[in-house]
Amino acid sequence: MELFLFMLERVGLIIVFAFLMSRWRLFREKLFQEQGTKEKIWLIIIFSSLCIISSYTGIKIESGTIHPLNQMIHSTINAEEAIANTRLIGVAIAGIFGGPLVGVCVGIIAGIHRITLGGFTAIACGVSTILAGFITGGLSKRFKIRQTFSYKKAVIIGICAETIQMLVILVVAKPFEQALQLVSLIAMPMILMNAFGIFLFFMIIKTFIDEEERTKALQTHQAFSIAQQTIEHFRKGLNEESCQTVAEIIKREIKVDAVAITDKNGVLAHVGVGEDHHLIHREIMTALTKRVLEEGKILMATSQKEIQCPHASCPLSAAIVLPLKVQHRTVGSLKLYFTKADSMTGVKKELAEGLSRLFSSQLEFAEIEQQRKLLKDAEIKALQAQVHPHFFFNSLNTISSLIRTDADEARALLIKLSTFFRSNLQGARQMLIPLKNEIDHVEAYLSIEQTRFPNRYEVEFIMDETLFDVQIPPFTLQPLVENAIYHAFKNRNEGKIYVKVQRVNDKLVLLTEDNGCGMRKEQVKQLGKRIMQSEQGTGTALWNIYQRIHEIYGSEADFHITSTLDVGTKIMIQLPLKATRWE
Repeated sequence: MELFLFMLERVGLIIVFAFLMSRWRLFREKLFQEQGTKEKIWLIIIFSSLCIISSYTGIKIESGTIHPLNQMIHSTINAEEAIANTRLIGVAIAGIFGGPLVGVCVGIIAGIHRITLGGFTAIACGVSTILAGFITGGLSKRFKIRQTFSYKKAVIIGICAETIQMLVILVVAKPFEQALQLVSLIAMPMILMNAFGIFLFFMIIKTFIDEEERTKALQTHQAFSIAQQTIEHFRKGLNEESCQTVAEIIKREIKVDAVAITDKNGVLAHVGVGEDHHLIHREIMTALTKRVLEEGKILMATSQKEIQCPHASCPLSAAIVLPLKVQHRTVGSLKLYFTKADSMTGVKKELAEGLSRLFSSQLEFAEIEQQRKLLKDAEIKALQAQVHPHFFFNSLNTISSLIRTDADEARALLIKLSTFFRSNLQGARQMLIPLKNEIDHVEAYLSIEQTRFPNRYEVEFIMDETLFDVQIPPFTLQPLVENAIYHAFKNRNEGKIYVKVQRVNDKLVLLTEDNGCGMRKEQVKQLGKRIMQSEQGTGTALWNIYQRIHEIYGSEADFHITSTLDVGTKIMIQLPLKATRWE
């Protein structure tokens, strides 16, 4: 029991180490990111240091007797002595988080260091420490402990490593009677306490990571909440009315002291502290904002001097200034002001950066919308620039729900949503795009829909990848897949869609086929030829595709629909592979 208590005291060092490391961003990044040579070297240094400290602070044992007075740091051990310590915790954690190479290197360094300390178990403990590096690293990689963060498997590996150390001591240490006496004394305390130490290390790191993930999830949820409230206003572009409303929303939601929005020339809105001299209809006063508009980078200030407001009594002492961009052009700035520098927390900085990107996207949508209205062919460009509000908000709601249960899936879905809207924007600016871009657009759309409605339908792609560089009109394939999802399986719980891309002679063939409810012959004859009104839809998307491909390719293009009621629908588009008359 006495040794248990002393070992528990040593485990306390591991707890302190784990707590400090969990607060060190650099350590967390090296622990969980894809590890290259530099990251592995850092981990080897950190965990080797922990193992060496554990050896120095071990509990001396001589002839089966614990020496409580010799519990201070010691550099050498007498030939008749041994030490009980927590060294293998460092080796095990190094192997678990760093993999075989890090585990082996830490084991070798810690093992050699243990041999230099001396004692009749020096060789045995050194060899077992090196073996522990091999074992923990190999088993961790096999069981993917770092990826799954399974503390149970980690504890079992630690128990195995410590048990092997006891066996090595019995086999290698001489005399055997003294080794047996030592093992009978230290085996249970060391096995249990070291396993407990590994468990505590995992729990501390996991607790902090979970807190960080929850914070990020709340940030994402808050950012989307603000985006939902501001989207209608920013769609009007950068003007005084929309910016004033947006600034009020941001100030209310983020709880900052002041919010300002500018364009390239002047202040469009300022809400909160400093309204008496940060006036709208005025030129931009602060040098910090001018730098952001020139450089297009996020800048921060933690003092009035850095903000460089010419008003001597300005109470604003810290600021985050973010560029608002449209198509890589800086068109304005978003400014969050604080009266106290310590109010500018890391959480608010990250949230502000996210809002800057979201607002830039909203402004880009607004500009594209404005450009769309000026285009001669309104129906065609309406399809190219369309942003489905219901789809957008349904996607946001899905992501918001996932944030609470699966943050990784929510981030992945957010990337897909970004890809979808990026494709929308690209389609609004270009007459032709690579086929691969259109396929990416379809896949991004399907990822979002299949997350919203899991197991409702199956999509199979049959692709000739040699055709991915062929230029086609945007929004040619994606609306066909969307139509199949919304109309073919409207009254069904499941179904299957085939998406085929192939070469037939000198033609590119794009085909979608489903086993849905199908259509009557009368409907098939009208689809694509004109817009029609019915309970099932207007057929605008198909009509737009038909109009565009015939406008671009003339009689060389073909658009054909085949459908049988209660059997399914097949839509085939044929485009010439040679250059078009638009090029």
